[in-house]
Amino acid sequence: MSVEVLETVERATRGAPELAVIWLHGLGADGHDFEPIIPELGLSVGVRFVFPHAPIRPVTINGGVPMRAWYDIVGFDAAAEDAAGIRASAAGVARLVDREVARGVPAERIVLAGFSQGGAIALQLGLREPRRLAGVLALSTYLPLAATLASEKSAANSALPIFMAHGSADPVIPLALADASRRALVREGYAVDWRVYPMAHAVCAPEIHAIGAWLEGLAGRSRSSGRVELE
Repeated sequence: MSVEVLETVERATRGAPELAVIWLHGLGADGHDFEPIIPELGLSVGVRFVFPHAPIRPVTINGGVPMRAWYDIVGFDAAAEDAAGIRASAAGVARLVDREVARGVPAERIVLAGFSQGGAIALQLGLREPRRLAGVLALSTYLPLAATLASEKSAANSALPIFMAHGSADPVIPLALADASRRALVREGYAVDWRVYPMAHAVCAPEIHAIGAWLEGLAGRSRSSGRVELE
């Protein structure tokens, strides 16, 4: 089965990139959604941000209306998960990882990030990707296809840094679901940097500042592991 080549928006901070961040938007948004967040991160290191557009597809819970979505949503229990859609989108994002590696960014300097549906895809791919990655940033989201993780997880990313943040008043993905995902990750041996903020299904300023600090930490770790010339 062919994998769709995702269209992207790209933005970069100062200087040569020390990290590449592939950042996936939520349901009904597009790759421009998180562009405005870049200056608010307060980064002092070079980062290339790649914001893909999800494919347009009908979404069952929204009356079958076509919109940008990483997978269909039929319901909110595990039995209703669109496994085929989740895996197809993860494969599409894996091609973006391939592209960054081809451009000279080692996989261990690539961060998968996402909000809501996008965060679910970032977790799906990041935990299963055979190449060691820099980390996963999972915002206002949950762990998809949790039942298959134990048999599919990648040994290369067993110590993958994971930053998870959620709103205490999220009406879309309840905090309890996100916390259950966090606990499932911990049971599988992952160290999760877990943050809860007084917000709904959104991002907030303290969260953005924490993300910036986390990315700076990943860049520092990559820098200490060896210098690589990036395009």
